[in-house]
Amino acid sequence: MGHLENVALRTVKRKIRSLSGNKIPVIAGHKLLYTCNLRCKVCPFWRRIDPPLLSLDEETKMMDSLASIGVSFMGFEGGEPFLRKELLEILKLSHERFFTSLVSNGWMLANRIKEVREYVDYVFVSIDGVGEVHDRLRGVEGSFERAREGIAVASKEVPLSLSSTITSENTDQVERIVDFAREMDVSVSFQVVYDYSTAEKMFPSSAKLRGALFKLLDLKKSGAPIVESKEYFESVINSWYNGKGWKCKPWLVINIDPEGRVVLPCYALSEYTGSKRVWEIDLPRVWNSVDWEQYETCNKCALSCYLEPSLFSWDNFSMVKERIIDNMLSYIVE
Repeated sequence: MGHLENVALRTVKRKIRSLSGNKIPVIAGHKLLYTCNLRCKVCPFWRRIDPPLLSLDEETKMMDSLASIGVSFMGFEGGEPFLRKELLEILKLSHERFFTSLVSNGWMLANRIKEVREYVDYVFVSIDGVGEVHDRLRGVEGSFERAREGIAVASKEVPLSLSSTITSENTDQVERIVDFAREMDVSVSFQVVYDYSTAEKMFPSSAKLRGALFKLLDLKKSGAPIVESKEYFESVINSWYNGKGWKCKPWLVINIDPEGRVVLPCYALSEYTGSKRVWEIDLPRVWNSVDWEQYETCNKCALSCYLEPSLFSWDNFSMVKERIIDNMLSYIVE
């Protein structure tokens, strides 16, 4: 429970700092590497060559810098994180400082989860369709069955959700993916694809996307195990179809690339291009020197890592219950 106490303390400190008008990130994402064993159509990152990766000492400096300004949640991704040879040591370092999550394609999960289970609080496994649809989108035959095997094993060890990206090739799969989540007794997270300049263009047609979003909203309201709030789906529908945008707060999320560099202003607009190493700069000054107001009406992506924190309000009891109370109770019980 020690790291949860640290999370709570940083939350209080962050609230106090915010009263002075400072922007303080809550969530951090860190790509451990770009290398991946799959070849997903929508992903630009496996197409990149890995730079020299951080040493454990540099990973420690990076995490200490983030913890010192108030970050409470750390999410590791790639590429495929299980291809990073120092993964166990990195997760240990993170678990001492943050509530720690990991995004994997599931290929190596069944064999590796017991190695890391003590140091990861949540795992997301990418599933973009059922059976052949998933394999086609992931670019490697057998990906779905390997992911299924990993989910079956890992969900008994750690809290786990599927993570699904809605594209032009799977809008008709969203209900089947929810059914698969029920079958595996896990939850599922959905977000809409963002068309990166160096990946295949797979944004769905307006009509098909609208249908998928309304289907997911209805499923959410009926109690389906969908991670996103109903406000997430309502906000995307209202912005992209009804002309009523949401106020984006990208400053709540800070991303760090494989070289330890800060990604500004956000994951999408910069296409994950870093600037300066986080431990070598005055991070609070750099963070608060950005003109964040110009991005409030962007609404160009629907990445849930940005949209959900932007929508969160302590005045909305259903969101507080779902995001804070229920999650904390489930963690304590486990």
